[in-house]
Amino acid sequence: MHPNEPGDARLDQSDSPALIPTGLLPTPNEIAAARAYVDASRAASTLRGYMTDWRQFARWCRDRGGDALPASPALVAVYLASLADRGLAPPSVARALAAIGHAHKRAGHPPPHRAADGTIIADALAGIRRARTTSPGRKDAADADIVMQLLWSISGNDLPALRDRALLAFGMALAARRSELVALDVADLAWEPKGVRVTIRRSKTDQEGQGVAVAVPEGRRLTPLVHLRAWLDTAGITEGPIFRPFWKGGRLRPARLSDHAVARIVQARAAAAGLDPARFAGHSLRAGFVTEAARSGADIWKIQQVSRHKSMQVLSGYVRDARLFDDHAGTPFL
Repeated sequence: MHPNEPGDARLDQSDSPALIPTGLLPTPNEIAAARAYVDASRAASTLRGYMTDWRQFARWCRDRGGDALPASPALVAVYLASLADRGLAPPSVARALAAIGHAHKRAGHPPPHRAADGTIIADALAGIRRARTTSPGRKDAADADIVMQLLWSISGNDLPALRDRALLAFGMALAARRSELVALDVADLAWEPKGVRVTIRRSKTDQEGQGVAVAVPEGRRLTPLVHLRAWLDTAGITEGPIFRPFWKGGRLRPARLSDHAVARIVQARAAAAGLDPARFAGHSLRAGFVTEAARSGADIWKIQQVSRHKSMQVLSGYVRDARLFDDHAGTPFL
């Protein structure tokens, strides 16, 4: 392993000395248990992102003859500036810094931004945020009309067609994040006379896994549960992941669909419907529910029951955009 690498996923006395008090000799099983709990403190998707970001930083340092571990704050500041110059958004730059800090802590080093001269990193981040003069591009919301267009563009009743209809209609009705949608198992569905009660066991805003139940009604237009039942029944899925990928030739795989695949499916179906696929992403389904509900006059608190936004400020932004022309101050005289 290259000296700039932070070590593998295991916890031993050499890669995480900060976790092992001096004079104690834990057993391998105790070490493994400790590492499991440390890793469980962050979502798997976060750890995967950290690993990708760290490898990119380590490679950047090697190419320049610098040390990635431990890295000097000045070197990290230069690296973050290079990411911003390549067009990365401030949140992506901040995640790269978090990955660098995570790797340092795992190896028993203080994170560079916590070092005595680490203020240079904070200054660099502040400058990157200030220099970002253009607002981040927001993908279009897939409201009810757009979802109907996507559904109509799907021809046939083979398994890929049934899965994509279910994913689009049910994903929008659940206002789910793409990671939440692909994490669903059949056991998370509780069917009731008026619809289905969906248990979302873990989400971006529920890292502790307390879980929350969201109701999805039968519906009269998008009929999300009709599409969901058709997919599950025809595919013969009675347990395990609800949304799954296919082998070549359309054969169903037992694996779980990836969250990135949700975006690809939305974009592919948008293109088939004659829409610009670049305008849409996996988040379009979630944004579409909030937008359509706001246009329909739904109370913001009822919207929040489904969307589960922790920040009412973020949710209010969607509602405000959807109702921009409602009760306009200029209506009486313009």
